[in-house]
Amino acid sequence: MSRSYTNLLDLAEGNFAALGPGGGGGGRRRSGSFGLKRMSRVMTVPGTLSELDGEDDSEHAATNSVASDVPSSVAGDRVIVVSNQLPVVARRRPDGRGWSFSWDDDSLLLQLRDGIPDEMEVFFVGSLRAEIPVADQEEVSQALLDRFRCAPVFLPDPLNERFYHRFCKRHLWPLFHYMLPFSSSASPSPSSSSSSSSPSSSSGSGRFDRGAWEAYVLANKFFFEKVVEVINPEDDYVWVHDYHLMALPTFLRRRFNRLRIGFFLHSPFPSSEIYRTLPVREEILKALLNCDLIGFHTFDYARHFLSCCSRMLGIEYQSKRGYIGLDYFGRTVGIKIMPVGVHMGQLKTVLSLPDREWRVSELQQQFEGKTVLLGVDDMDIFKGINLKLLAFENMLRTHPKWQGRAVLVQIANPARGKGKDLEAIQAEIHESCKRINGEFGQSGYSPVVFIDRDVSSVEKIAYYTIAECVVVTAVRDGMNLTPYEYIVCRQGSDSTSEVNGPKKSMLVVSEFIGCSPSLSGAIRVNPWNIEATAEALNEAISMSEQEKQLRHEKHYRYVSTHDVAYWSKSFIQDLERACKDHFRRTCWGIGLGFGFRVVALDPHFTKLNMDSIVMAYERSESRAIFLDYDGTLVPQTSISRTPSAEVLRIINTLCSDRRNKVFLVSGRRRDKLGEWFSSCPDLGIAAEHGYFLRWTRDKEWQTCTQTSDFGWMEMAKPVMNLYTEATDGSYIDPKESALVWHHQDADPGFGSSQAKELLDHLESVLANEPVSVKSGQFIVEVKPQGVSKGVVAEKILVSMKERGKQADFVLCIGDDRSDEDMFENIADTIKKGMVATNTSLFACTVGQKPSKAKFYLDDTFEVVTMLSALADATEPEPETDLTDEFDELAVSVSSVDIDDEQTPSDKLIGG
Repeated sequence: MSRSYTNLLDLAEGNFAALGPGGGGGGRRRSGSFGLKRMSRVMTVPGTLSELDGEDDSEHAATNSVASDVPSSVAGDRVIVVSNQLPVVARRRPDGRGWSFSWDDDSLLLQLRDGIPDEMEVFFVGSLRAEIPVADQEEVSQALLDRFRCAPVFLPDPLNERFYHRFCKRHLWPLFHYMLPFSSSASPSPSSSSSSSSPSSSSGSGRFDRGAWEAYVLANKFFFEKVVEVINPEDDYVWVHDYHLMALPTFLRRRFNRLRIGFFLHSPFPSSEIYRTLPVREEILKALLNCDLIGFHTFDYARHFLSCCSRMLGIEYQSKRGYIGLDYFGRTVGIKIMPVGVHMGQLKTVLSLPDREWRVSELQQQFEGKTVLLGVDDMDIFKGINLKLLAFENMLRTHPKWQGRAVLVQIANPARGKGKDLEAIQAEIHESCKRINGEFGQSGYSPVVFIDRDVSSVEKIAYYTIAECVVVTAVRDGMNLTPYEYIVCRQGSDSTSEVNGPKKSMLVVSEFIGCSPSLSGAIRVNPWNIEATAEALNEAISMSEQEKQLRHEKHYRYVSTHDVAYWSKSFIQDLERACKDHFRRTCWGIGLGFGFRVVALDPHFTKLNMDSIVMAYERSESRAIFLDYDGTLVPQTSISRTPSAEVLRIINTLCSDRRNKVFLVSGRRRDKLGEWFSSCPDLGIAAEHGYFLRWTRDKEWQTCTQTSDFGWMEMAKPVMNLYTEATDGSYIDPKESALVWHHQDADPGFGSSQAKELLDHLESVLANEPVSVKSGQFIVEVKPQGVSKGVVAEKILVSMKERGKQADFVLCIGDDRSDEDMFENIADTIKKGMVATNTSLFACTVGQKPSKAKFYLDDTFEVVTMLSALADATEPEPETDLTDEFDELAVSVSSVDIDDEQTPSDKLIGG
């Protein structure tokens, strides 16, 4: 196995020590993992295939740079659609010699081609349902490539068993449908007997199986290797489908930093309270965030995903011009909400088949004089078939007029899984059918017609055509296209004549399925409420003909215009939009395993070079240095916030040079900053974002605005108190010039919601007051207008210029949103004439993140190291009274008394 995989495998096992020096050696066998032989490669395109399994550390370093985006031999714009299964049906020929292949016309992946631009090729990567012997794999691969533009992935049987049947179907699928494994056998999928050779199989594997997770990661790597064989990373888009391949984006992003990747989840995404029980929850979230666009059927599913990102990764989303995005290390990960539709062309083709007409005629004779309610569901525990039967039974009992007249036809597609829960549900369904038919059945009348066999498309459409109402009572389902298909069939085609006059249809659908929000004319029900569902069934078939027509027309307009082509076209357009800046931005990869991510920054945003800043420092004559405190000189995570002896030494050394003016610009209170830096006599301090200013320790504090009325505090504080009492974990930080409401210790979702409410409330209450209300990272702050770090920095530079000390070197360092004002103002100082034309400007943020600064340093350690280098280059002047040096400068930023006569300089600074 390659080292890239063993890193992921070590992480999956919790073997963090192996990730350190000497760890991650490939090939060693672990308990619960596979000792699989290397899969033989099948070349599907001409050219040289990079040998991934021979990666060494130097090759890994290459994957962390843009240079890893090596072109392949395939050229032209393409969409590579990657899914667990190809939209191809493979059958062995009757004579046993070779294989025959055909498109699976019912596959959504095949149908999405209709929405892809004509000039864009669609290429498929996935596995086949049929088991292909190793000896036939090369021939099959070449045939699928030549005739179908497909690249098959062949998973060894033991791996596929644990990847698909154990992890996907026995753990992810139930969890994503809100089913928690409370016991070791709580699983609806394959029975424990399916793999008796596995140590964990005897328990039923309802709970998390670490070995199955390792198989999931390894299987995703097999898909990744197949994609690498055929991809041209500079031209191709990759569209990954469904929960089987949620680890694939990390493999792809690690190999190709700028690859354009989309992902669509076809199942529900559970609420954070359910999802957080998954032991590998963060690994999967981080893997998905390596995509450029993530798609969901409904807003509920997207909202749950965003909530998980907020609660587990601390990443908040932003909505801009109708698009939702997550900022992830400088990359914007788009969120797409678009339910899939049906293939209108295919349905209309089937509607026009002669075979359908006689089937419809036959069914009309069979159910003559009856009102047919129809259910079409897969046989699994989440489709709520028995709940539907119970509701129908309740309707017959409470509304006797339907006895002998109403028939429920339930088509149950054969189960794709196994398990005790499924067997119990099947037994319960058969018992309910027997009981209902026994109680309400009459000669020539069976109230329930249960069909548990494969039903052809033509036969199913015939049932749709004669049904008065379709009933879907799934307790959880990702989308469910049955209502859409029914609406199209009731509309009919131009050549159909069974439904004469105005078209009509009626739907009773569960509120827990993905298509429910788009069917506003349907009767939505909670399937667990048997009585309410029974009343909904009665209402649906008792409704007036005109009402049924109006609802049908509304539904058909939506379904016919929002088909599968519309869905795929919309997704590709948004994927192109999300990736438009890929080749303009500077990208590099960092992190191991599922912690890998790509940092994307503006090409002009570079790391601050120590040698460059020291050279500029040494040749300058008048220097202004502005330093933030929290997150810049001390880490944000530090328990002790007092400055270290090293920081105090560096600041005193810098202040000892008469050519320097060093200012600490912080949001903290002046008393605390004055106490901490009392040993720095020549340090200037701008406290509370610049409202209070002191040039040296021996000078008095001055204010930089004319504001002296703080009556607004008496208005703002009661409002903040109200939200503090209602939001557990929040508190108020009262300052002399500002009030700050903190919610970092509150519930993330509730705290964020309360912060938005508080912001709106304060803006309304303080609309006529001379204050600004702003939100920041876990805070809502109210402060006087015109107070910011950028304003105070400009005022200090103007004062230095007026006294003949115009700066020719400006260094400004900070780490949070309040410092962005300073970076923005500093960038315009040359244009405004505040500093010399040849001034060296260094606006530097802490951390690799989008910023208005042009430079960055990684952390506080690098900040202190850089300042230490400047201190070493400082030439202390002979002892002089620096207080006198800046006495006149202090006059220009002194506090303004409204009753006193102001000097021109006072007016400039005070205004």
